[in-house]
Amino acid sequence: MATVLYMSVSVDGYISTPDDFLGGDDGNRLHEWYAPGGDPDGLTGEAKALAGELDEIGAVVTGRRTAELMDHWGGDVHNGVPIFIPSHRPPGPAARWGYPNVHYIIDGGVARAMEQARAAAGDRDVYVQGGYTAQVALEEGVLDEIQVHLIPVLLGGGHRLFDLLPSEVELEIVKVIDTTHATHIRYRVLR
Repeated sequence: MATVLYMSVSVDGYISTPDDFLGGDDGNRLHEWYAPGGDPDGLTGEAKALAGELDEIGAVVTGRRTAELMDHWGGDVHNGVPIFIPSHRPPGPAARWGYPNVHYIIDGGVARAMEQARAAAGDRDVYVQGGYTAQVALEEGVLDEIQVHLIPVLLGGGHRLFDLLPSEVELEIVKVIDTTHATHIRYRVLR
């Protein structure tokens, strides 16, 4: 079991535009690799297996901003696994009353959210998302792997994936899958 950041990123390092879109005319350019040509069955080979990993996760840790932008996925993301959101303030009404699978972690930050997600996930991986959450997880030593989907586009501005790292972080390349839609690179975080 590992904690794994999964993020689509432009070649110039952005995970969204300044207005929180994911690029392209439809605002979803960074995730087109997941359904090439709009066809969710368009993935083949190793890229299909990689996308299938998300169906095997046991819990999600995500930043509050990401969760709220996605309306907490209606409380059901990746086959209904629990969603843990580290935050400094209580959740809004929708998350508090409408989504029993959504858990705001007010005390203990990202490390505490990861601890609870690992317990909930059992022997399955914890899916981590969000730039700020990933940066804090790296700083606190609770992120095991990084899965980057490098999209062949330059967004030219927006929110960077790794903007505020406290120090250099060494990574080991575990796997590279190259497709016409993205280059998927898996790294292990070295400690």
